Amino acid sequence: MKHRIVVLGAGYAGAFAAGSLARRLSPADTEITVVNAVPDFVERMRLHQLASGQELASRTLADVFAGTAVRLRLAYVTGVDPGRGTVAVTGEDGDDEIAYDTLLYTLGSSVAHHGVPGVAEYAHDVTGRSSALRLRERLAGLDAGGTVLVVGEGLTGIESATEFAESRPDLSVALAARGELGARLSPKARRHLRGAFDRLGITLHEHTGIRAVEPTRAVAADGRSIPADVTVWSAGFAVDPIAAASGLRVAGTGQIVVDRTMRCVSHPNVYAAGDCAYAIGENGRPLPMSCASAGFTTMQATAAIVARLTGGEVPAIGLKYHGNHISLGRRDAIIQLVDRDVRPKSRFLGGRTAARLKSGVLKGAGWSIAHPTYGLPKRRRRRATAAGAAGVTVAA
Repeated sequence: MKHRIVVLGAGYAGAFAAGSLARRLSPADTEITVVNAVPDFVERMRLHQLASGQELASRTLADVFAGTAVRLRLAYVTGVDPGRGTVAVTGEDGDDEIAYDTLLYTLGSSVAHHGVPGVAEYAHDVTGRSSALRLRERLAGLDAGGTVLVVGEGLTGIESATEFAESRPDLSVALAARGELGARLSPKARRHLRGAFDRLGITLHEHTGIRAVEPTRAVAADGRSIPADVTVWSAGFAVDPIAAASGLRVAGTGQIVVDRTMRCVSHPNVYAAGDCAYAIGENGRPLPMSCASAGFTTMQATAAIVARLTGGEVPAIGLKYHGNHISLGRRDAIIQLVDRDVRPKSRFLGGRTAARLKSGVLKGAGWSIAHPTYGLPKRRRRRATAAGAAGVTVAA
């Protein structure tokens, strides 16, 4: 009997994990199945670009995993039964179950509404391809002078506001920040960020919480009305409640609590990586939900799975958060490194050079996902290609 590995989700963490496992484990001994709700690989870090009207190349997961023995199952995950070792899914063919020996949970995160009235009904977000496309259509329908309010001063909010303002200078773009814009940046980087907002004509509402979203405005905590033909909600992320409902041990955030090897502390045959993993970094603090954290946790999870299945020693992958790279439109960016305590270092990189580096990071991440057989010996790659041609199934 082959050892059955099931990977839930095929975002940056899940797609990379499946490719890594396929490279490092023999298809004669293991069976890898990836479950994902949509057929395309979604570059989440570029969705604000998609929403702004830019054309982005897309690739199907079937193409991504072609040449590997990875099986692709297009379906929604509706539940996990860790006691029985099964995953409940639903798709065009109805409900089904998938059995596993090892589960890698990488379902990621979605936008957090925080219970604010009107967000679910009226606000847009860029946490998924479908929601970014709806926002794209809405922005395209705005006439000159239309108002766009981005809520949230995190990386997603900053990148969205600057992208919209640069792509549509005829619109009035504003950002509502609960605190100070760029508070986690060094003083020089903060000045650079504010300079970019000034250059792009973005109105800034600092120390402004939003207590309600309505069709043409947002209501601030102090009662002020902020005009918004379109409100874009980027005030944090939330994970799916499936993990908590399954009986896996979760933190207050709903993330799966894992040990240093990304193994669930309550169920040893379950691993988690990416935004849904509550992992402690080298500084003793939980890793933030981010693409960088997804990279660290995915490498650690796959290394642990491979080692334990092959009788090797589990290596310790570094879990140190190095900093942030923030796009400010297509021609500007900020690269801010942080110290061990996640405090910003005094020096930063900004401008076109930083933008080129950010673009390189995005291209590198996409390339690694699109080339899961890279690094395989030619003989093994040919065997994987043959197995993939015969064994990769796309089913709903």
